[in-house]
Amino acid sequence: MPREPNRYARIIEQIFQSHYQEGAREVAFEREDIERAAATLGIKLPKNLGDVIYSFRYRVDLPEWIQSKAPAGEGWIIRPAGKARYRFVASTTLTIVPNALLAKVRYNRLIDIFTGVACYSLQSHLRTQVPGVGQVETDEVYIGLDRRGAQYVLPVQAKGKSDKLSIVQIEQDFAMCASKFPTLICQPIGAQLIAEDLIALFRFEEGQQGMVVETERHYRLVPPEEVTPMDLKAYRTRSLQG
Repeated sequence: MPREPNRYARIIEQIFQSHYQEGAREVAFEREDIERAAATLGIKLPKNLGDVIYSFRYRVDLPEWIQSKAPAGEGWIIRPAGKARYRFVASTTLTIVPNALLAKVRYNRLIDIFTGVACYSLQSHLRTQVPGVGQVETDEVYIGLDRRGAQYVLPVQAKGKSDKLSIVQIEQDFAMCASKFPTLICQPIGAQLIAEDLIALFRFEEGQQGMVVETERHYRLVPPEEVTPMDLKAYRTRSLQG
């Protein structure tokens, strides 16, 4: 038997259905639509209205019926459109699975190693307002300097094993950098914990086709006693060849 949609799925589907017009690539709605949808469906209103939107932006996929209305090869994402306003947007789907815990990334200096930039952590769990976007949350912000003297801002979005990076979060990081650090080079980073000792890092850039993963690297963390003389010799040889 197919599983009945939960309360959040029924509400978000009702909101989309009430505003969608066939062939549309954007569907605008507002926070108050959550209350209207719950009333229409005759179901109990969630205590935290914002969690309905947050859930489908960052935690779970939109219902299949909504995704079926997206143009071929694309999917719907939810973007902010001002205070208490949002919009479904048809976008090329970008699936990023691997991620990392902030503490492991920081302790092992993985951002420095990955980017080749000397970095320090400016702030963890940054929450700020960005004009035209609204509230933006970034897991950690690094500031860096390369060997030429160029200065960087590197916003990091970190996820656990069961979560996925969202293209919306990366777009918001670009917007945050443009607003708060306009003179620095912005390089958004995604990090995901694949296993307890295996971390993947992604570097993003804005291309002609939209957001793309410019670089991806996987790093396995091992205790010092497990690094053998043969390993060290191999690393030296690789360094000289590079």
